[in-house]
Amino acid sequence: MPLVIVNQPAAEPVTLDEAKLHLRVDAVEDDPLIGALISAARLHAETVTARQLMPARWKLVLDCFPGPSLMGVPIGVGFSLPGHAILIHKSPVQQIISIRYRDMSSVWQEMPAADYVADLSSEPARITPAFGKVWPPVLPQIGSVEVLFDAGYASADQVPSGIKRWMLMRVGSLYQHREEFSVLPAGRIDPLPFVDGLLDPYRVVTV
Repeated sequence: MPLVIVNQPAAEPVTLDEAKLHLRVDAVEDDPLIGALISAARLHAETVTARQLMPARWKLVLDCFPGPSLMGVPIGVGFSLPGHAILIHKSPVQQIISIRYRDMSSVWQEMPAADYVADLSSEPARITPAFGKVWPPVLPQIGSVEVLFDAGYASADQVPSGIKRWMLMRVGSLYQHREEFSVLPAGRIDPLPFVDGLLDPYRVVTV
């Protein structure tokens, strides 16, 4: 289930000033490097926890709708079975923008919002057909279903403090080994068991 980012977050959960205060750095010469380290730490935290920290727009691409009615054959009015829901493994989801699918003529159609319901309080978030509805039949071809959604905490203040504390520690570790980060395009984040344990309470179970 490929997840494709459509709009990148406009800000980081940890500011440059916060990172420099943690690093006890006053000079501005390393500002671009520190900014890159913040982004690297945030991306790693998001990957480990299956979370989106700051608001961003994503697209989930599926080959078909899930469940026993994936070809549009109902199994009972208003009845859903396990596996019938679309699961979005990027938390927290703020809103579902649209659900599109290729019909049997290979034409993209948008599913009416009234035909599905979303439980955004769950992690991962779940989407199922509304009562009395079923998923529409789709072209049996890869990438035939797209779910566009917004995810992330509303502001940096709402990002869990444990994640931000982990980011600051990681920025500090990367800054101390900046030569390694400069050599590797994506930087290097070596395991630090105690520090990395700060992320454990925020991991979303995706299995």
